[in-house]
Amino acid sequence: MQEYTSPGEAPISPDDNLTASLFEVADTAPDRPLVAHRVGERFVDWSARQFVEEAMAVAKGLMGLGLDKGGRVAIYSSTRIEWTVLDYAIWMAGGITVPIYETSSSDQVEWIVSNAEVSVLVAETDELKASYDAVADKLPTCEHVFVIDDAGLEKLKEAGADISDEDVRARAADVKADDTCTIVYTSGTTGRPKGCVITHGNFVWTCTQTEVAASEFFQEGERTLLFLPLAHIFARIIQVACIRSGVKLGFSTGIPQLVDELGIYKPTFLLSVPRVFEKVFNGAQQRAHSEGKGKIFDKSAQVAEDFSRQSTQGKVSLGTKVLHTIFDKLVYGKLRAAMGGEVRYAVSGGAALGERLGHFFNGIGVTILEGYGLTETTAATTINRPDAFKIGTVGKPVPGVSIRIADDGEVMVKGGGVFQGYYKNDEATKESLDDEGWYATGDLGSLDGEGYLRITGRKKEILVTAGGKNVAPNQLEDQLRAHPLISQCMVVGDGQPFIAAIITLDAEALPAWAEEKGKPTEQDLATWAEDPDVKAEVELAVEKANRTVSKAESIRTYRIVGEDFEVGEELTPTLKVKRPIVQEKYQSLIDEIYAGEKQGS
Repeated sequence: MQEYTSPGEAPISPDDNLTASLFEVADTAPDRPLVAHRVGERFVDWSARQFVEEAMAVAKGLMGLGLDKGGRVAIYSSTRIEWTVLDYAIWMAGGITVPIYETSSSDQVEWIVSNAEVSVLVAETDELKASYDAVADKLPTCEHVFVIDDAGLEKLKEAGADISDEDVRARAADVKADDTCTIVYTSGTTGRPKGCVITHGNFVWTCTQTEVAASEFFQEGERTLLFLPLAHIFARIIQVACIRSGVKLGFSTGIPQLVDELGIYKPTFLLSVPRVFEKVFNGAQQRAHSEGKGKIFDKSAQVAEDFSRQSTQGKVSLGTKVLHTIFDKLVYGKLRAAMGGEVRYAVSGGAALGERLGHFFNGIGVTILEGYGLTETTAATTINRPDAFKIGTVGKPVPGVSIRIADDGEVMVKGGGVFQGYYKNDEATKESLDDEGWYATGDLGSLDGEGYLRITGRKKEILVTAGGKNVAPNQLEDQLRAHPLISQCMVVGDGQPFIAAIITLDAEALPAWAEEKGKPTEQDLATWAEDPDVKAEVELAVEKANRTVSKAESIRTYRIVGEDFEVGEELTPTLKVKRPIVQEKYQSLIDEIYAGEKQGS
């Protein structure tokens, strides 16, 4: 059994909570730019004083509505500045935030609101309110509903006319580290989402350790642009860490506007999921090929990877140095400019990035620091640090976190960020959290001699073929998604004689590729799926992925389907594949694969 604990844990006070540091900043540095949001073609800063005044006004409204300490408030919205205002307002009022993804269906809203016994719900748009309204008659605990885009926060503030600043500060000060701050429902790749009970102490402890581990960019004067969903714990912990440490937190208006907004806001570090980095690379590669500069780009990509690998080994060859200098002017500088021009670091989480992309970005001057965590561990559990990182791993534990590898390879976590259990679900809590505080993650991994963690798959996702071969689908899927024309995929073969895959195409990447090939650019995915040249590209991607595994683990056959997986349906909001959903949807196709191609494994 392997085990590693990172030294240097920073203690927290049992009286601490998430609003204490915010009030301290507002009192001691009221003019410090705290957050920023887009207005027209620029980003407008809010000072610490302005943010606190706004959050306090909303907190007064919640208290005026009768929200008591421990009352639940749901935020049903995409990421925007009002989300963060509401989060802190709820905490100031002593309440518990219940996030709901904007992609959640009415059924999911019903489950979360009823299970958490939410009394106030704030929806982003009339459309989302309509999703709530469809099930409102089944939700008697929810007495108040507001819509952000319909002056919802202003209406909420009106309810707090009789509440003073002192009342809010007194309520906020009454909250201690052991009090619950949020119930976060897992995005649910299997079954109904479970509500993770997370305390102020979990959040404060995790942020404190993360600020120590990544002090190079969690400090005053740094800037980041938030575009990941705040309903997810990853973005949420970054939100809190930024506000605590003085990093100015900007709010993107959405992925479609991201490239423009990176140029306007010019962040110094980013956080994202691997799929976004894949799209940055694939998009740049496609543009280069369409402009007749494909060979230059491909060579520059190889040089960037070589430069990174040689740098981590301590010696860069003269030839690589010379080529790297040339390509820095021709290619790398333009890629950095596309990310705003000032990004030095990026934090990647939610899934495996892959060594190829890690070395490429490191080689162009943007170091991607992979980390690892779950909702149940309040996100940050391990992270690669600017002064200590190994590409291909998710880093060492943050200070005070212990990682243990069980005899069956499962990753176990212990530390101050581990949650209190699943809300109203003692059975599930006992299955994953033991009496000593060790949380069983369900992930498989290994520790090296220096304490770096490598994630190798999901325990429940391991496929066992009819021949008894154990296959981790993640490695094959990560390789396939690296191809610019492939959007998503799912490897199948549990109990079957061989491994196969369901593959979807990337609707954004196909037109540019088609134009380069002299093909019609306006076609639907079903038509593209039958295109012989597309099939040839996918075949090459499968062959490349198969070279990373043994013959028994390789993809013997596959099917390209004429529609992509959708967030809220086949994908979670963080783009993880919901395997049971995909399995059910394409069961007839999977049956056809094995009925028509039975052969020895």
